Formats: sequence, C-alpha cells, structure tokens
Amino acid sequence: MSIRNVAIIAHVDHGKTTLVDRLLQQSGTFRDNQRVQERAMDSNDLERERGITILAKCTSVAWQDTRINIVDTPGHADFGGEVERILSMVDGVILLVDAAEGPMPQTKFVLGKALRLGLRPIVLINKVDKPEQRAHEVHDEVFDLFAALDANDAQLDFPTLFGSAKDGWVAEAPEGPKDSVAPLFELIVRHVPAPTVATDGPFKMLATTLEADPFLGRILTGRIESGSIRVNEAVKSLHRDGKEVERARLTKLLSFRGLERVAVEEAHAGDIVAIAGLRDTTVADTICATEVTEAIPAQPIDPPTLAMTFSINDSPLAGKEGDKVTSRLIGDRLARESEGNVAIKISQGDAKDAFEVAGRGELQLAVLIETMRREGFEMSISRPRVLYKSDPETGQRLEPIEEVVVDVDEEYSGTVVETLGERRADLVDMRSAGGGKTRIVFHAPSRALIGYHGDFLTDTRGTGVMNRVFHGYAPHKGPIPGRRNGVLVSLETGKSVAYALWNLEDRGPMFIGAGEPVYGGMIIGEHSRGNDLEVNPLKGKQLTNMRASGKDEAVDLTTPIRLTLEKALAYIADDELVEVTPKAIRLRKRWLDPHERKRQSKRAEVA
Repeated sequence: MSIRNVAIIAHVDHGKTTLVDRLLQQSGTFRDNQRVQERAMDSNDLERERGITILAKCTSVAWQDTRINIVDTPGHADFGGEVERILSMVDGVILLVDAAEGPMPQTKFVLGKALRLGLRPIVLINKVDKPEQRAHEVHDEVFDLFAALDANDAQLDFPTLFGSAKDGWVAEAPEGPKDSVAPLFELIVRHVPAPTVATDGPFKMLATTLEADPFLGRILTGRIESGSIRVNEAVKSLHRDGKEVERARLTKLLSFRGLERVAVEEAHAGDIVAIAGLRDTTVADTICATEVTEAIPAQPIDPPTLAMTFSINDSPLAGKEGDKVTSRLIGDRLARESEGNVAIKISQGDAKDAFEVAGRGELQLAVLIETMRREGFEMSISRPRVLYKSDPETGQRLEPIEEVVVDVDEEYSGTVVETLGERRADLVDMRSAGGGKTRIVFHAPSRALIGYHGDFLTDTRGTGVMNRVFHGYAPHKGPIPGRRNGVLVSLETGKSVAYALWNLEDRGPMFIGAGEPVYGGMIIGEHSRGNDLEVNPLKGKQLTNMRASGKDEAVDLTTPIRLTLEKALAYIADDELVEVTPKAIRLRKRWLDPHERKRQSKRAEVA
C-alpha cells in the first residue's frame, strides 16, 4: 500500500477539523451506523469549549490502495510551536481558506513555514455555501499571498478545489457537483509525492510530538525517515547537536488507523508512528538504530515573546478550593509541560516559590493556566510582560512586534486607528473589504495588545474581528498608556454583605456579588477615579429602635462584572495578581497588608 502524508493548515475557525470529520466518514473509516462526536479530532475539553485546535493530532484513512496520514494542526499563532514541527514530517499540505474571509494572518504564518520547507500546497476554498462567499476573489488573494511569501514557480502553480466541509462536498468549481469529498482524495494521491525516504538504511526518526500516557509512559510521534523498526529492538536517541541522550528498547509501536492508535509489530520508512519505551527523549531529538551517529536536522522554534510569573497562592483562602497548592507540585507540573511543549520555557522566578513561564502569547499561557486549575491547582499569576532582547551590534533594546489585521464596519475604523495609534501601532494598510467592512493592517508592539481586545470589542460594538501574528523585533517604541482607573480594595476578611455593596455601587462597578468570601487586599471592583480606594464590603445596616420610614426597602444590586481568565490577566496592573483556583478567579493586590502596599508604592516612585 502506498503512503501519502499531508497536513491541513488554516486560520482559526475556517473548518479544518470539520473537513477531517468528512474525510474520515467518506473514506469508510466509520461504520454507517457508528455514532461519532462532531469535530472528532478536537478531543480536549478546552478545544471543544473554545472551538479551536490546540494540539496537533494525527489520523489515517485508506483511499483505494493508498494510506493517507492526515495531521490536523493548530491554526492559532500561539500554538505555532506545534505547527513548525508537524510540517517537517509531511510531504504536502492542504491550505484551507474561508470563501468569505479570505487569507488571514495565521494562514500566512503557517503557509510561510510550509513554503520555506519546499512543500507544494493544495488550496481548498471552503464554506462556498455562505451567502457572503466570494470564492473567485479569495482565489486571487491566495495567489497574491503565495507571491508575497516568495513561493517558487512550482508552488505558485497550485491546484484549487472549492467546497463545503459542513455539507460534505468538494468540487473543481464553486457550483459543484455537490456529491462527495472524492475529488480531494484523488488530488492528494495525484499531487502529493510519496515520502522521500531511504527504505534500506538504518532506522531513523525525528520525534515531532510528545505526550504522556499513564500506562505506556512517554509517547513520541514522528515519521520514519529511513529503515524499519520492530517492537523490542534496541534504539538510542540523539540531541540536535548529535550528543547521545539515552539507549532503550521499544516497548510499544503504534500506527494510526482512523481516530485510533493500533499496536503493530513492525513499521517501515515513510509511515507516521508513535513509539513508547524512551524515558528522557523529547521533541526534536532523533530516535535511531544504535550504529547511527548523526542527528536529523530539526526546525528552529520561534522564541517566546511573553512571560508571566506563576507563584503559590498565599491568600487567606489558600487551600480551600484546590488540593495542589505547594511550589513543588506547581514546579513539577510546569516541568512536565515544558517537556512536551517546546514553545514554553520555564525558569526559576525571583522568589523561591515562583516560576517564570515564557510562551508565545496570552492565549497559550491562559490555556496552560486553565488546564492546571481544572487539575486542582491553586496559583497566583502576575501581569503578562513582554520579553525584550538587545541588538548584538548597537546594543539597542528591541521589543516584539505583531502584525494585527482588523476587520471592522467602516463607521468604527477611525476609532480603531486612533486607539491603536495611541498604543504606538504603525498603520501598514487600509482598504475596503466589501459589504461595508474595512480591513486595516497594523504593526503593533506586543505589550500594546495586552488587554486591548476587550477595548476593541467595546469600540466596535462587538462587531469587529481582530487577528494577530508575531512579525519580528523592532527598537523600543516608548511608553504606552495603561489602565486609567484605580480599583476598590477590601479592608476586611469575611463574606460580602449586600447592603455594603449597594452603598459602594456609586464608587464604581463591582467584580463580586453578595455572600462571597473576601479578604483584606482583595480587589472587589473598579474605582470610577484614577486612584485605588480601600473599602469595607462587610459593613451591615445599623439597626436602631427609631427606624425611619422608607429606609427598609429591599437592596437591589447591579449584576457584578465577571472577568474571564484572559480578561483578568489583561486587566491587572504590575502591583496586582490573579488568584486562580479550581472554583474561582479573583483579583488581589500583590501585597495584602495596606502598610506594605504604601511602602512598595513609595519605592516604585523613587525607582
């Protein structure tokens, strides 16, 4: 049986995972009466809730006499660490583009990497059933994008299909025929080359993804570059620089069949397999026969651009909602994460019970925090900060810059340009996108975008769409205005009282409701002015013998603002923390004691 290895790349929500569902169904991988979850490849709870792919996953279908291994890659730039490695083990890519939205920043990000590796993409323009579709215009935009990314002549001569993954059809024209996805299978077999591998050489494989299994231990997935391998054979692993990592025997060899991994006795060059039995080998290491001395070249990973401090939860409510609260447990969990996720770097923080976690962006780090809180961890998280680097020649400080593509109604474009201009963003392009929409492209400092998304939705009345991708480093652009409002800080510890919150409502919006636990130093709301205000949310109504009429009306509280994890991280200032537990997300001051807070603020002013 011949083999084809392809990856599906696309922007978030352009229909990658739905397309894989249809390929699985129409290839006969599922029985007709088999019940399969929608978006079968998004198995992780967070992926289903957010509607995005976070982890790259492999599946395999048989089409006539060809086995097609398909990799569903993340579309969000924060998970680009996954994408870069995946592309090194496939021989072709399917570029999926929305027929209305056209190519987006993350499409450009992943496609650029695929073209640099010499892959020749198949373009599939999806969602042509949408009333606002503009399939032929989008086709021209894709060609322009290939040209802008310096595609060679062979890559520019890409085949194009049109279809609707939701309705389960693909054709050579937007009008149809609307029968099945068979034209895509036929094009993959015809257009994607068979793996260029050495069948007779010694066994070699580059570890591309890593996961932990409670029964099998570390499972490493990759494509066999040369030779063949059997279960129980002795292998060794080499680091990227050729240094030996370890020697071991393969305890399990797994091949992909549909959505399942099936144990096999033997695998050959060109196939994508998962192996178990190695304890220290990690992503980008070469697993090979014992006589091999040279490692397979591995893709360099884009550097982290954002860092946060994870420390123990030392608030008065610590340990009441989670069962993993010590710095040792947090450190061990972060170490495990960094093993499998090469886009994350962990280092010891300034304090002995704190860890510095650096990653690609807010979403990637927020997903890690959300995963940990669901596992029972309690932590305090600092405000995200960008990672600077210095120019080796001039010594000038450089900061990460992102390309931001904004689609807004024409009436709001002026507000967005003005707001991002205040945040030191440079306007690169502005043009009409049709249907009363304007597409604006900026190059903005990463730090300017921390917390901007909420303001952006307010400015565009929730109708704007913003996408961003790492662009490069540039000289520091100067100060950026921060949060203008102060916060309301609790003076007391106990349970909040409705009467007290009602009296505080004219001071600003609340983040908590009545009957919720609070403590001294916890942030309970936003102050309507620029300074912080210490308040007492426990103060009950004083009862006297002489009750004046009209004073006993029911207290009617305004619904409090509930901040999500991402909004909380973006909202806090440098002297504040987000307390994360399995049951709650709270905001607090870094120093709970009011006298210590004053001392630290004086120190900061002097500095």
